[in-house]
Amino acid sequence: MPDHVRIAADAATLSAIDEPQVTLAVWQRPSPIPAPDLTDFPTIRFGAAVDAVATGIAHALADAPPHRWHDVLAADAGRLARLYATLTGEPRVEIRVERITGNGCWKFHADYVALRLISTYCGQATQWLPEGATEDTEPRALAAGDVGLFKGRELAGDRAIIHRSPPIAGSGEDRLLLVIDAEWDDPA
Repeated sequence: MPDHVRIAADAATLSAIDEPQVTLAVWQRPSPIPAPDLTDFPTIRFGAAVDAVATGIAHALADAPPHRWHDVLAADAGRLARLYATLTGEPRVEIRVERITGNGCWKFHADYVALRLISTYCGQATQWLPEGATEDTEPRALAAGDVGLFKGRELAGDRAIIHRSPPIAGSGEDRLLLVIDAEWDDPA
């Protein structure tokens, strides 16, 4: 494994992101949501206090056709938001949960954030490149269920982890993606 990546089957491995050389920390885990039907899944985006994340997701799903896994999703996202807050010290977060059927952010890039938590509940997960690799390098990928903490340009500058959404347009594949960031400043 490259020196700038830490991967383990324990949530504690995410704290390795505090090491200066580490730009990606991955908690390998199975997805808590096995192959859900995403047909009517709405896009969910909101900012909230960390302890309000699970309730916010449950509220956003209140008008969607009910599925038993909605409660699991809300609880897991709430848990991951609390974990993110513990690691970053952020009391409020931006949450995005969405069904992706196309290519999303399919070009390799580094995010203009400090730290971003990404977990793909189903479908192909985020792909990343080892430090110093070129875009024609075969990408590595997280697995469905994995929790990745990605160091962005605000903390790592030019060493920020390079990643992308897997290109799935035309494949008929769905992905269910969770992204957690520090709450964005309101320009108003």
